[in-house]
Amino acid sequence: MKLTEKTLSSQNIFKGKILDITLDDVELPDGKKSKREVVNHPGGVAVAALDEENNLIFVKQFRYPYKEVVLELPAGKLEKGSTPLENGKRELFEETGAEGYSYVSLGQVYPSPGYTSEVIYLYACKIKTMSENQLDDGEFLNIEKIPLDTAVEMVLNNRIPDAKTQIAVLKTAILFSKNSLLV
Repeated sequence: MKLTEKTLSSQNIFKGKILDITLDDVELPDGKKSKREVVNHPGGVAVAALDEENNLIFVKQFRYPYKEVVLELPAGKLEKGSTPLENGKRELFEETGAEGYSYVSLGQVYPSPGYTSEVIYLYACKIKTMSENQLDDGEFLNIEKIPLDTAVEMVLNNRIPDAKTQIAVLKTAILFSKNSLLV
């Protein structure tokens, strides 16, 4: 069975600083017409960084859409002209002051494929050095170290609701247990 949809027209209905929204007319696989609202996003990156005691470095920050403080791995949006890995290294340093080594790709995540084009690239690394973080203007967060095993339990017990963080924590734990990450 054919599954693809054909875009017939696309109208930009919102253009913001980070994202824009289009309203698209599409032809469905059965030939019928429909509409799709698409949130276009430049993409993001998140890094699971392990220190020498196998603690993961997390950040806690207020996330306005949820009106709560969320525990996450260091992350940020992709900047044009840089690779996802370069962006991940930059975000890790800016948010935590950590400089990593032995980066391993954990793949990509489509956080909500029903309405957004966002792709989040995930990485794991070991921490080489820690210094002062370099937060962007208007960025406020706290750094927290959590043992890898504890972070896995927190994911399994629904104490970490952020999807990219859940996936990266679990993939890092599996790779670490298989000695795929430098120890």
